[in-house]
Amino acid sequence: MLNAGKALKVSIYISEGSTHHGVATYSSILDFLFYRGVSGATVTKGIAGFGADHHIHTSRSVEISDRLPLKIEFIETREKVTELLGKLEELVGTGMIEVQETTVAKAAQKTKPKYDIPPAHLKIEGKAKMMRIYIGEADRWKDKPLHMVLVEAMRANDIAGVTVYRGILGYGAHRRLHKDRPLHLSHDCSMMLSAIDTEAKLQAFMPIVEQMIDEGLVVLSNVDIIKYAYRAEGLDLEETAPFSSDTPAQEGEGHERAI
Repeated sequence: MLNAGKALKVSIYISEGSTHHGVATYSSILDFLFYRGVSGATVTKGIAGFGADHHIHTSRSVEISDRLPLKIEFIETREKVTELLGKLEELVGTGMIEVQETTVAKAAQKTKPKYDIPPAHLKIEGKAKMMRIYIGEADRWKDKPLHMVLVEAMRANDIAGVTVYRGILGYGAHRRLHKDRPLHLSHDCSMMLSAIDTEAKLQAFMPIVEQMIDEGLVVLSNVDIIKYAYRAEGLDLEETAPFSSDTPAQEGEGHERAI
């Protein structure tokens, strides 16, 4: 792994259409650098230029050129560059290789996994609570849709997961009928948010719910968690919630709390 300090920057200049043993030269070079453990490499494409043949190559819309200039650039230690130069000269062919001394002020670090497993939720089993929040689609909090704000607040407060349901027909305390119209032109349908977590977590979140909801209904029910399983590897956090109301759960005796 490349560290901060003295290093060499290598710039390789080739044409887009050049090949090596029938494979695009830039692709062969990238494969070589990747499998020899180079910290990172970037390919950039020029829109115009000329080389040793002194022919101008451009990317005009009326011309599809495969001779546009490409630059492959990477930074590595002097020892690593010396080790790689012989093979790179073979791969580049008629292209050019430039080596410059440089200083790495801060080395790049591996990105964190997109999906962090919340340790507090790994062993939820047995008794838990289900929170259902009933509001209107048009309800807002500080000029933002209330259901969106509630989801963001639950995520920020480490609630295990939440699912938002959009009703197709219903009425509330004012006895007004809310109906999902064709083409989803109605913006005041009933909305239900459903979340399951430990009683302590949901009770701690309750003051935030009370602060945000002017009109609505909040229901807390006892549930028995039957199964809580999910695949963390390879999943984006947006694709699935680790634990939501869709998780199979058996409801026990519940109680309702309206605010």
